Amino acid sequence: MIRVITDSGCDLPMEVLEENQIEMVPLKVTFEDGESYLDRVEISPREFREKMYRCRELPKTAAPDPNTFMEVFRRALNEAGEAVCICISSGLSSTYQSAVLARDMLGTEKVKIIDSLSASLGEGILAIRAADLARQGLPLNTVFEMLINYRDNLKTVFTLDTLENIVKGGRLTKFQGLVGNILDIKPLFHGVEGKVEVLEKLRGRRRALRRMVSLIGEMSREVEGCIIGLSHMDCLGEVTELKKEIERLYKPARILVAEMGSTLGTYAGKGGIIMAF
Repeated sequence: MIRVITDSGCDLPMEVLEENQIEMVPLKVTFEDGESYLDRVEISPREFREKMYRCRELPKTAAPDPNTFMEVFRRALNEAGEAVCICISSGLSSTYQSAVLARDMLGTEKVKIIDSLSASLGEGILAIRAADLARQGLPLNTVFEMLINYRDNLKTVFTLDTLENIVKGGRLTKFQGLVGNILDIKPLFHGVEGKVEVLEKLRGRRRALRRMVSLIGEMSREVEGCIIGLSHMDCLGEVTELKKEIERLYKPARILVAEMGSTLGTYAGKGGIIMAF
């Protein structure tokens, strides 16, 4: 069976990875005190949050190096003969480039690398889909083509409760952040070809969350029977209510809820919610 590999930017809980036999390659997160950890291996999402809240500067994340991917790919080829690797968007991290370089250094066509053009559970849902296809025993090239098609129809929308971290990260100016906080602006962002763009700007948290729910019906033609992902940064209560409303309106096959790890959590900040469908 084709081995499925992803990176820690997928935000899939360990039990979901194990259930679907998906191998996860961790990114590295480094804090202002110089301490580094392997995301979701040496530091949990909760531990990451608690440490980040105490920092004045944002943590920095780094992609796995090609040698790490080479080791994972070699093992996958020895044990399974073929592999597909789902990576966090190349617009957000150099992880995809690192995986491609590792594959090229091995000189094999038995490892397919996919730029998810997404992150968090957008990437995670794609990895779960890859595992489903692998279990069906389909040829590697067929799996690859089906995943590219699935990826191209995948939507990611997210909102933030505070603009502090994206101001610190340079994605908004201090003036834009100040005005946004004064006016209680809650921007909705979405992924466009692997990059993050502002979709809408709304006043107030409740409006932003209601709008996220309505966007599912507007942006996706087939929701019933699909997987929807909700990842959050320390706001499980709100996400639980969001999940109930989505189930009531759209009847998806499954709604997967997960905590954000370091890759997206760094910029989302407390109250960040990412929805993938």
